[in-house]
Amino acid sequence: MSKVVVYGIPNCNTVKKARTWLEEQGVAYTFHDYKKQGVPTDRLDAWIKAVGWEVLVNRQGTTWRKFDDATKAAVVDVASAKALMLANASVIKRPVVENAGEVVSVGFDEDKFATLA
Repeated sequence: MSKVVVYGIPNCNTVKKARTWLEEQGVAYTFHDYKKQGVPTDRLDAWIKAVGWEVLVNRQGTTWRKFDDATKAAVVDVASAKALMLANASVIKRPVVENAGEVVSVGFDEDKFATLA
C-alpha cells in the first residue's frame, strides 16, 4: 500500500486534477472513494486535529449550498461539523491528501503536492 492516500470522490474536478498531477509526477498513491468506502472516522478525527473542521467543511460547494439555513447554522463546533461530514461526505473539501498518515493538503495545491514528488 502506498504511503500517499488521496481521499475524495472520483467525479470531482479537483480530485481529477490532483490525481492527474500525481500520475504525471510518477507519485504512487492509493485512492479512497468516499462514495464507495465512506469517510474513515479515525482519519476524519486526525484531519480535524491537523487542519480544523473549518478547513474541511467546504462552504463554497454545491452540497453546502443545498442545505437549508437551519442545517448550515447548526454547524458551529467540532461535534456538529463531524456529524455533518460523516452524514454527507460530499461536504468535505476535496481532496484530502495524506502522506504517511499526515495531512499534506486539503484541496489541490501544487506547491504542497510538490513535496510528494
